[in-house]
Amino acid sequence: MKILLKILKIILVTPLILILAFLIVLCIKYSPTYVYRLATMNVADVYDYQKFENRNIKGSTDAFRFAEAADEDFVETLFRDRVEQSGFSSFDEWAEKSQTTALIFIRKDTIVYEKYFNGFSRDSYFHSQSMAKSFISFLIGAAIEDGLIGSVNDPMTKYIPELKERNPDFEEITIKNLLEMRSGLKYFTGYIPGTYIHLPWHAEAVGYYHPNVRKLLLKKVEIDREPGKSFQYNNYNTSYLGLIIERATNKTVSEYLEEKLWSKIMEYDALFSIDSKRSGFEYMPSRLIARAIDYARFGRLFLNKGTWNGKQVISKNWVQESTRENKQIPRNIYPDWFGGDNFKHVYYNYQWWGQTNCDSTFQFMASGNLGQNIYVIPDKEIIIVHCGNSLEHYGDFDLWNVTDKIREIQATKFR
Repeated sequence: MKILLKILKIILVTPLILILAFLIVLCIKYSPTYVYRLATMNVADVYDYQKFENRNIKGSTDAFRFAEAADEDFVETLFRDRVEQSGFSSFDEWAEKSQTTALIFIRKDTIVYEKYFNGFSRDSYFHSQSMAKSFISFLIGAAIEDGLIGSVNDPMTKYIPELKERNPDFEEITIKNLLEMRSGLKYFTGYIPGTYIHLPWHAEAVGYYHPNVRKLLLKKVEIDREPGKSFQYNNYNTSYLGLIIERATNKTVSEYLEEKLWSKIMEYDALFSIDSKRSGFEYMPSRLIARAIDYARFGRLFLNKGTWNGKQVISKNWVQESTRENKQIPRNIYPDWFGGDNFKHVYYNYQWWGQTNCDSTFQFMASGNLGQNIYVIPDKEIIIVHCGNSLEHYGDFDLWNVTDKIREIQATKFR
């Protein structure tokens, strides 16, 4: 009996010892803060900013206001296919079950539709997720125009020379490579089998929860492939762009974003989450927090080729470089779901997504996880903002379908 009890104790205690040892190893490799955040948060959602320190970004005292001319039935009809595909009986049921939090539809500076769902309102904060990448791209363009960054062809080591000392190959990576997600930086993506939960060493999780992202960028990130030869969506690219902005401007990214954008065009204050008080580095790829209507203003700025009420906030050339397809990039470097050489296909440029159509028109968007989109249809002068907290009943291609429906009725409603 005593032997049996000893065996049972070993069986029960051994897994606990292994788990404890595993956690200690993670704490040593990444930090106890990282392990705590990973264990308590793990899968990102739109409330994450409440668990981090945030910097405040002040808006304009004289922000542009959109006109209003509601046509709610028309906009909700555009989503009929998605509602039916999801198996719901009404748009309102879909909005609730899809965890949509905001939907704004603007045409020619007029709000046709603005509604909030699931407890959110115009005054609520909306987590940008990866829409933040497009704002970081904007700041690179602003720093170039300010003469603080030479050009997109500068090597990243011009602004982060420590990297060259660690590995001379970093000198081959340009700012343009970072903008295009073609840097070749090593980026592990792996999940616990059968789940959407990141493995503890998943690069997205490491970057998201690490309390000192600067140290991670300077000491840990490695090169995996020759820059410019392949495409991999990689959050380290955007974090390095943020570090370059910080070095070039001698300001925090929040300060520079307020100076170059928020204080000029936005109605409301915004937040940018930092990795920790001690480090004070914004999480560039995804933790900008703002109001949905201000996301629409960012879309308006790029729809209008960088002008805002007669003033050039960012150059027309930068807007075009950022949002139009670079046809010199071989299509075969992208995943199959980009659409290959089909007339209708997806492209990526300067931290913006784009979609092409058979009639040579195109759409571009800032896009983030869980249903965050600033979607611009240039030829129709339309901006759509969608925010949410799930991808179960919503995806980026839904807005492409909406765009197709808009084009079907262009001869009548949008002549």
